[in-house]
Amino acid sequence: MEEKIQGYLSQIEAEKGVKILLACETGSRAWGFPSIDSDYDVRLIYRHEPDWYLSLSEKNDTIEAMLEDRELDIVGWDVRKCLRLLWKSNAAILERIQSPIIYRQAPSFVAGIHEIAPSHYSRIATMHHYLSMAKGMFWEVEGQENYKLKKLFYALRTAVASRWIMLREDIPPIRFDLMIRGLDLPAGLIAQIEALIAFKATTDESYLHTGEPELMAFIQSCIAQAEAVAPTLPGAGKPRAELDSFFLQTIKAG
Repeated sequence: MEEKIQGYLSQIEAEKGVKILLACETGSRAWGFPSIDSDYDVRLIYRHEPDWYLSLSEKNDTIEAMLEDRELDIVGWDVRKCLRLLWKSNAAILERIQSPIIYRQAPSFVAGIHEIAPSHYSRIATMHHYLSMAKGMFWEVEGQENYKLKKLFYALRTAVASRWIMLREDIPPIRFDLMIRGLDLPAGLIAQIEALIAFKATTDESYLHTGEPELMAFIQSCIAQAEAVAPTLPGAGKPRAELDSFFLQTIKAG
């Protein structure tokens, strides 16, 4: 599959006239709990030639492709869009630049965005994203006799991310194993989660799970505590000048 992905990336660059700055995996494969038939969710950050940006009209800043009978999904965002989202502490961008599965990258761009991202991280903005997702996902599994195991993991990951934001000042890691081991969680709970991750790797996306009352209670506790703390969290509030400078540097790069 990686060979196919590389072929599609080269095709996108040629057909769209763009330079890919980062191509990486997101979703369950990047989070660290894929099923045996999990899709490949490839996400791009790319740039056009400088003249593309010299226009009064707003141009399409997104590339989308569904390939390989829906097994492979490629979505890309123009670098200007990505930096605007980073200024707002968009969780998708914060995850994307941390992905452990990289298909293609421009090293200077990746190093630069890693350097500036922490100063634009807003705990309250990112908490809003993860807490909202945790509540929505938990609603889909809470009280259900049977539920898709991946839904439980979506609820669990976003609830733990909310807990991270509540207790720590740094950006939540995309890798779920780093997240659960970076918090002061009971050893038994960590072992239970890791065993469930190993089990999920043997199932497909349609598998229906049952039970897990301890994890349900933990998710509910994370949500309740995060809701209480969220309004008191600080924002970032840093001017965009640093991002403007990095944007100009990026599009002028050869």
